[in-house]
Amino acid sequence: MDSKGTIWTFRSKALALLTIGILMVTATSATVSGGFSERFGYTSAEPGYAKNVIMMIPDGCGPTHITTARWYSGEDLALDRMPSGMVQTYGAESIITDSAPAATAFATGFKTSDKYVGILPGPVTVAGVDPVPADLQYKPVATVLEAAKLRGMSVGLIATSNIQHATPAAFSSHWHDRGNYTEIAEQQVYGDIDVVFGGGKQYLLPIDESGKRKDGENLIHVLQERGYEFVENRDQLMSLGTATTKVWGMFAMDAMARDFDRSLAAHSNEPSLAEMTQKAIDILSKNPRGFFLMVEGSMVDWSSHANDPIGVISEVLAFDEAVQVALDFADRDKRTQVLAFTDHGNAGMSIGSTKTDNTYTKLNEVPLVAPLANAKVTGTGLGELMAKNAEASVIRQLMEEYYGIPSSSLSDADVVAIRAARNASSDLSYTVGPMISKLSIIGWTTTGHTGEDVPLYSYGPNRPVGLFENTDLARIVEKNLRLDLARTDSRLYAEASNLFASIGASVRVATGHNGVLLVEKGGKTIATLHFAKDVVVIGDRSLTMNGVVIHSQKSGKVYVPVEALGLVRSVS
Repeated sequence: MDSKGTIWTFRSKALALLTIGILMVTATSATVSGGFSERFGYTSAEPGYAKNVIMMIPDGCGPTHITTARWYSGEDLALDRMPSGMVQTYGAESIITDSAPAATAFATGFKTSDKYVGILPGPVTVAGVDPVPADLQYKPVATVLEAAKLRGMSVGLIATSNIQHATPAAFSSHWHDRGNYTEIAEQQVYGDIDVVFGGGKQYLLPIDESGKRKDGENLIHVLQERGYEFVENRDQLMSLGTATTKVWGMFAMDAMARDFDRSLAAHSNEPSLAEMTQKAIDILSKNPRGFFLMVEGSMVDWSSHANDPIGVISEVLAFDEAVQVALDFADRDKRTQVLAFTDHGNAGMSIGSTKTDNTYTKLNEVPLVAPLANAKVTGTGLGELMAKNAEASVIRQLMEEYYGIPSSSLSDADVVAIRAARNASSDLSYTVGPMISKLSIIGWTTTGHTGEDVPLYSYGPNRPVGLFENTDLARIVEKNLRLDLARTDSRLYAEASNLFASIGASVRVATGHNGVLLVEKGGKTIATLHFAKDVVVIGDRSLTMNGVVIHSQKSGKVYVPVEALGLVRSVS
């Protein structure tokens, strides 16, 4: 059978295992299909399984982004040590994927529908993607982070966006709408993740405390009650003691600043992605059972949408510094696998544009790099420096001071466009980025995502070499850490009505504090399970479970940890 056929067979076997696990009321062992290591063509820097995996995702970062950053820096990148293959990125609903289904593929081993995080797809519309049985559509499905946690490993998430954004959300929550940040935040807080660093503090706070939560909950208080340290700036992060094992760091109300913009006073006490990665490794590596860490350089993607080469360079280089931190640890540890890959291409970035149609065979690096070399901030940062209704002279002065662009190189139309964007409170990256690109020789085909295969970088034990589906990355982690996603799924996401029917009880969804599931028997409520939480209330006792309760609003079904059955049975 050819390699494509092998991929479909493997995915079908994985789905079959998942289906078997779901139908079982209690957790039982399941195994990944044989021939795995041979299929992926592993080569080993060190023999045996990995103890730790660091998965690193520069969101929306194509090969041109990396090449441009290398030319800009004038030095080799950390990524240059570890190229090993390519990744196919399409989803269940489109050959050009969004971040949510892409990250769900990395996290769970299943392609899914647009905007979904951590759940199986609805109807599949892309050729070659196995459809999901109707009774399993929209079902939450276990992630590698959850499987590692259930195995006793430490786990962590890092992002420069708000931590509730699509990529970290797909590893730590289960919902049909990636934009429901308050729901995702609730699931993350009750998910018992050891280390969480990024932005998004406002989604932990109620509206009357300058937050976004309409339910009145203060999730920072919940974290502190559960033994987490909570830090909010670089100084506090760097001061964490050696005894720290559980910590949330929220360094911005929403997204963190782009790395170049950390030079501005407003962001001077935000940590870098490399610093967050180093601190997370320091904490997670204390666990003798090992750890899983996902690190996202979130805003390569955002800068690409804006066609902003300065933002791209800023975020690729910041990501690469974090990769170096991971590689340094892997070099010392000898039992750590580092995987780096993007979720999708973005914006069709090219070195070469219509300016180079007739000169491309005679170009050195100067036409590419010189217009970029003097930039001190991204377009986003420039907008923070510029007052609304700025005079033309002020705009020209700021462009020269922060971009090194002489006034003579900035047309009157450019000035008018910058002022209009600033007055509309638009992100100036979308205005300044294309201007800088035209001064350079950078081309763009779109402001949206693109569907090409993307590079895979890997290092450490059993490094994968070859062409892979994005779903294969989850299976590689599963194999290398000796996890069992199917078994994890059967333990964490049993359909509640079937589960409690085994003790003669029925279930009913009720409104309440974010919604609850009532377990009823003999005309009485014998247990209450709160949606998005790991809590089951039985009488006057509040007990915690390994896993949260998920109400699938697309199907109307509720999924609970199998452990809930034992707790209800033991107390009722």
